[in-house]
Order: sequence, then structure tokens, then C-alpha cells
Amino acid sequence: DITVESWERILSVNLTGTFHCLQAAIPDMLGAGWGRIVTISSSSAQSGAARMAHYVASKAGVIGLTRALAIEYAPRGITVNTIPPALIDTPMARRAEAAGDVPSIDVIVQRAPVRRAGTPDDVAAACAFLCSEDAGYITGQIIGVNGGWVL
Repeated sequence: DITVESWERILSVNLTGTFHCLQAAIPDMLGAGWGRIVTISSSSAQSGAARMAHYVASKAGVIGLTRALAIEYAPRGITVNTIPPALIDTPMARRAEAAGDVPSIDVIVQRAPVRRAGTPDDVAAACAFLCSEDAGYITGQIIGVNGGWVL
């Protein structure tokens, strides 16, 4: 049921948008001889999701792009990792719930191993670590912030 227009829009925002952001940031990092890049993918890129092939493909592309850049830029002092969150309780998730696009978040979290939705702070904490000096030997990795949904 996915239209070509929908396919192109989702890939444009999620994958091509990431590409453009990276193109803008990497030159400054190369100039500094140091950098930390953290892309945001999705746990659905690891597990798949019915009726969301365009979204899954776009986020899987972000994972591939992350790994390719990790190899390319590691020798230049730049690490590149990705965080694929699972359900994060955000206004966007609540709007999708209210519109009936997804089941109730409260119902979904009962199936999550940690029995709660993630928060933006959960993702931010992982991102902050990956951007720190302490994460200098971590590159090309998928750091799941997913409450145990994807093991």
C-alpha cells in the first residue's frame, strides 16, 4: 500500500536528511582532527515492522551509513555510532496514539522487558556518553536504547 510519494518522502527525511547533516558537520571535524557523530536510527530497522517497510528501510540505511562512515573516518579521529531507540514517550508518539496509528502506549509497555516506555533523557544519556572522551574506542556500533525490545 505504500505509495511512491510516501516511500520517497520517508527516505528523504530519514536517510537523505541524515546524509545532508553529516555532510555539513564532517568538514569541521576533519579540520579539528576529532569528532563524535551519533545518528538516530530505529529498533524497527533491526527487527522489522509490518506496514512500515519505507520507515524500516530508511532507518536501516542510517545504520549502514553509520557503519560506512565509522570505517572511513576512524583514522581521522572521528567516531560514528548509532542509537536505534524503541518506543520513546514523546509528544509525537502520543499524537500517533491519539490518532489511532499505534496501539496504546500503556498497553505496549506491558510487553516491554523493562515495563516502561523510554524517555528522551534515556536517549540523551546514551548520546552524551558516545560524544564523550570516554567513548573514543567505540565506533561503528549500534547502541540500543530499547528497554530490552531488541536483544
